[in-house]
Amino acid sequence: MNKYSQFLILAAVLVSACNSPKTTNEMKSTSENDEKVTFTPEQIDHLGITDTNHLSAASKRALKWPTDLGNEWFIQFNELEPLKGDLAYEEGVVRRDPSAIIKEDGKYYVWYTRSTGPTQGFGGDIENDKVFPWDRCDIWYATSDDGWTWKEEGLAVARGEKGAYDDRSVFTVEIMKWEDKYYLSYQTVKSPYNVRVKNQVGLAWADSPNGPWTKSKEPILSPADNGVWKGEEQDRFAVIKKGDFDSHKVHDPCILPYKGKFYLYYKGEQMGEQITFGGRQIRHGVAIADKPEGPYVKSPYNPISNSGHEICVWPYDGGIAALITTDGPEKNTIQWAPDGINFEIKSVIPGVNAHAIGLNRTADVEKEPTEILRWGLTHVYNNGDYQSIMRFSSERKTRHVAKGVKK
Repeated sequence: MNKYSQFLILAAVLVSACNSPKTTNEMKSTSENDEKVTFTPEQIDHLGITDTNHLSAASKRALKWPTDLGNEWFIQFNELEPLKGDLAYEEGVVRRDPSAIIKEDGKYYVWYTRSTGPTQGFGGDIENDKVFPWDRCDIWYATSDDGWTWKEEGLAVARGEKGAYDDRSVFTVEIMKWEDKYYLSYQTVKSPYNVRVKNQVGLAWADSPNGPWTKSKEPILSPADNGVWKGEEQDRFAVIKKGDFDSHKVHDPCILPYKGKFYLYYKGEQMGEQITFGGRQIRHGVAIADKPEGPYVKSPYNPISNSGHEICVWPYDGGIAALITTDGPEKNTIQWAPDGINFEIKSVIPGVNAHAIGLNRTADVEKEPTEILRWGLTHVYNNGDYQSIMRFSSERKTRHVAKGVKK
């Protein structure tokens, strides 16, 4: 039977089929609006459909679901837990957007966005004020023996000199190790930081996780240049033409080695971004290169998601899995693409409290689909000015049982 079955059948045919030996043959019927569909007695029983002659829109959608839906991808997140040592919350300091975690010479390593002082926003002197918590940031790193107690090792990648594409802020970093070399991809902003600024993606590399880091002289990824602002006022919602899904910003870069290439996954923000029924109009894209340094070419299939916020992707079973959170009609789902581009929903999960996730790249990703989400790092807003890094954990959930009942 086709995975995405067509549906609706005559009640008489269904009753007859239910009373006869089960077969894999599809059964056909016609609804009130004469829409032809196919389904099996097992589907009707599983979905609890009462009358196949009167199918609601929801039932019709459900009958299109894959017949092999299971619980392999379903998880729930536990309460976040504070870290110890230098990454514990510190008043006056912003630590956020942790990278993935890698392990070298017996130590865990993580990189993150760091700045100091409160945020003033866009209402004052943007040339000298701090407009966001991730404004006027540098990239720092820390190490740990156990993943709980961390030592802040210091600066990894600093902002560029005045006039450079990264002179205002470098932030939201991700780590990739490839052939004994280390690569940090991250967002960059050039001054002045106004609401129409178009940030880019930078890259740095080193022979050791401790640096020193060499920065790319030019960005490796930029927003699409096909939107048109309306007027001269600093209004990010005023547009004549919106342009591509990433015409305003390219955020949250993450590079994965995949099928002999390098896939740079990123979040796109569109000029004139709107609020849709799923929240902010945020989508993801991918750019592909033959080597880590680029050049990166955006996929013609972009956008590859219609939802999500921070990028959270990992390899699994020959494809790429993704945790999609916060924004869009498919938020709070785990998805998987057999080719790294065409993603399908594998589970819908409740209460995602871990955002800007730093995955534990030391996990055995092939053990099960969500093994890499068992623990890692995230950030929380302690208040409007300061954020700190926390530890998240999750567990698989395959059944719902009452208290005292054996699982």
